[in-house]
Parts: sequence; structure tokens; C-alpha cells
Amino acid sequence: MKGGISPVPGDYVYFKSQVPLHKISIGNNQWRYYDFGPKAVPPLICIPGIAGTADVYYKQIKSLSMKGYRVISVDLPRVWNHHEWVHSFEKFLDTLSIYHVHLYGTSLGGFLALVFAQHRPRRVKSLVLSNAFLETHKFAAAMPWSPVVNWTPSFLLKRYILSGIRDGPHEPFIADSVDFVVGQVETLSRDDLSSRLKLNANVASIGHLLLSDSFVTIMDTNDYCAVPQQLKDQVSERFPGARRAILKTGGDFPFLSRPDEVNLYLQLHLRWVGVEAQPDKVQGIPGDDGDNGRSNYESRSGEHFDDLPGPANIGGSNGAHQPKSLGPNQGSDGSQPEPSGPTDHTSNERLSSKEIGNVTVDTFPSLIQVSVVFAMLQYLVTELCITWKPVLNI
Repeated sequence: MKGGISPVPGDYVYFKSQVPLHKISIGNNQWRYYDFGPKAVPPLICIPGIAGTADVYYKQIKSLSMKGYRVISVDLPRVWNHHEWVHSFEKFLDTLSIYHVHLYGTSLGGFLALVFAQHRPRRVKSLVLSNAFLETHKFAAAMPWSPVVNWTPSFLLKRYILSGIRDGPHEPFIADSVDFVVGQVETLSRDDLSSRLKLNANVASIGHLLLSDSFVTIMDTNDYCAVPQQLKDQVSERFPGARRAILKTGGDFPFLSRPDEVNLYLQLHLRWVGVEAQPDKVQGIPGDDGDNGRSNYESRSGEHFDDLPGPANIGGSNGAHQPKSLGPNQGSDGSQPEPSGPTDHTSNERLSSKEIGNVTVDTFPSLIQVSVVFAMLQYLVTELCITWKPVLNI
């Protein structure tokens, strides 16, 4: 929404009150993460994009942990190149005494998951890639001012990142997801923002992966997405044997706007790659519903995964396989879920929140500081050709 701050979703407030946010320092980096679910289960680690934080996956943590899966959602640490990312993430896993992982990455998070799988192939057992890409050349070309990103004011970085989100009216669920992510971007520091943009602009491409295509699921949205379709098609071409989960709608943040569908496909993926849930060891989120983590659709209909209809099908790259081909142990949960989310807005009343508010300059120290700020802005705009084009992925 424009001109104000969107109210925080009630389920998120409750989640924050029940699930602790962990912080650990590893070397020069601080990791912020949520870790919930039975510790004996191999974890699904969620890696966000440029505009995301560990909090954006709170709906996945709530749902999957109640079904007996362990979910870890991380913030991207302040690393400045892909080599540093691999080493920092590996040390993070070592600190948690985790060796084998299943990675779910969205946008930049999907690319970083691929980078880690390429350099540490023995540790990555499977991948779920959502609106991901294989190379960063286009993003580097769209950001010629990346060498001075460290000195760019925070409000400019936020505006540049949020310019990648489609403007205009959205359906309510997608508008709510945009508002939530905009609120998360506001919590990020300048170093957080600049390090993410550096990771996105550093020229790199994914080489050969030892991981079999059968252990990869590609989950993309079929409507507008900030990642160009050409880059998403490259992922499908690289993994022709991967399973496909196509969401008809969902925008850039389907994990927030279409949580039931995303959670369903994540559960199907984990079953397919052999992760056994342990619902008998579920702690449970006190005060949560009594459906043992079932989606809204499952609770109402009582249907099963095996009955999942199209068009949001999941199967091989040729689209011939249906969801029930994913594994032998299916049939205990829900069918094609309906979208869930806040319903207090209409598409005609809501616009995506992309404005950062008015920037105020404290003139108390001296007028010299004001002139320095405007000189910096003029340099960034004129010399570095900042045109506020979309960052292409968020």
C-alpha cells in the first residue's frame, strides 16, 4: 500500500512470540536464523533473495514443522563474493553440526544454493529452486555502479531494490506479500543491502553439478516475476530431468502469497528425496490449530495429495508426470490447496508498497553535511548512470 505502513499479519506476530530467532557469530559474520522442528530430521534450509530475510519463510516453518520436518530459515550474512558465501555457509552448517542439507532458494537465494551445491556437492542432497537463475551477467550489466555500492546511502539502495517489484494493483494475497517484504527491507542496514547487491552483481555462472536432476525441483510462478523468463528457462534447460511445480500466480514471493501450495510441493519434494518426517516428535507451536499442520485446504476438504489436479502440476520437465508420481508414500495429505492469506484488502484498493517515505536530512550539525549529501547524490545519478531500472531479481 502507498502512503503508509501495512499492518503486520497476526499470524506473523504470533509466530514471533513462539519461535525464537537465533543469532550466532562465525568469524566476522553474524548469522540470524530460525530453526524449528525435530532435530533428528535432515533440515530443509530456506535461503531468501535480495529483499528477503529469515522471517519471510515463517509460513513454511509453521506448516512443515508441524508435519514433522525440520526447517531452518536464514538471513544472508554480510559476505561480498560467492567464495566467501560458500565458506561462511559451510561454517554455519558445521556450527549447527549439520552435514547433509536440502536447500530451498528463491531468486538470489536459489543462485546461492546452486553455488554451494557446485562447490560442496557432498553436502547438498537436494535442491528446490524458485524463480532462480544460473548466471549474473545481466544483473551486473544493469548495475554499473556496483564498485561504489559500499558508499551508496541506504535509502538509495532500498529504492533500487524495491524498484524491482512490479508497481500497480495486485490481487490481495500478492499485495500483502509485497507489503510484508517491503517491511522486511526497511529493517536491513546499508551493509546488509550493499553486500546482497554485490553478490547479485558479481559476474559468475553455475558450472556442472554432481547432483542428479531427479533430486531437483523447480518451482516457478507463471505470472509476473522480476527474474526474466529467459533466465528461468535456462534453469529448466540445465535440469531437464528435474520435477516441475508451476504456480499459476504468486508473484515474486509465492512462499507468502501462496503458502499452502508452496508448502505442499516442499513436502512432496522432501518425501521424494527420502526425508522421513517424524510427526511424533513435533513440539508444536502452542495455541496453533489442531490440524497437525495441515493446510487450510486439507482441513476443509479432507482430500489427498494423490488427487492433486492441474494446472499446477509437478512432474518431469515434459509435464507428463502428476504429483502422485513423486513418491511411494504419498496419499496422507491435501489436494490442490486454495490460496491463503490476509483478506482485509481488495485489488482495487491496494497498491504495492514500494515507497520508502520522505528522506529527511538533519541540518543540526552544519549545512556543510547537507551539501556533501547532495554532492554524493549528484555524482551517483550523473556519473554512475543510476536510472532506477528494476534490479531484475529480488
